[in-house]
Amino acid sequence: MLRASLCFLLISSGLLAQDAAAVKPQSDWSPLVGIVLMLGVFFFFIILPQSRKAKKHAEFLNSLQKGDAVVTQAGLYGKIAGIAEKVVTLEIAPNVRVRIDRQTILAKDEFTPDSKDKNSGDRAA
Repeated sequence: MLRASLCFLLISSGLLAQDAAAVKPQSDWSPLVGIVLMLGVFFFFIILPQSRKAKKHAEFLNSLQKGDAVVTQAGLYGKIAGIAEKVVTLEIAPNVRVRIDRQTILAKDEFTPDSKDKNSGDRAA
């Protein structure tokens, strides 16, 4: 009941009535221009930065060498004991080696303990 009375008020007041002379015809190109602009924004803000990041990470993985201290995505810290095409052998403790996928290496470890340091095993100190 309330909805019907609101519609009647709007129609009678002329808010829903459209004047034919006031309506401008839209161009056939306007929807296409909007889609092209959205795709351009999507490309420049999402796809391009992600591809740059992937390229940088691939260069980093190719530059790894035996003996580099690294950290993995899982949070394992260790030194590279061996490198194959897709698999890296990581020494996480003396005589403890694990094989991991090369892609899971996140970054080089900036904390390289000195062999003379007493707390070389304690990373929190």
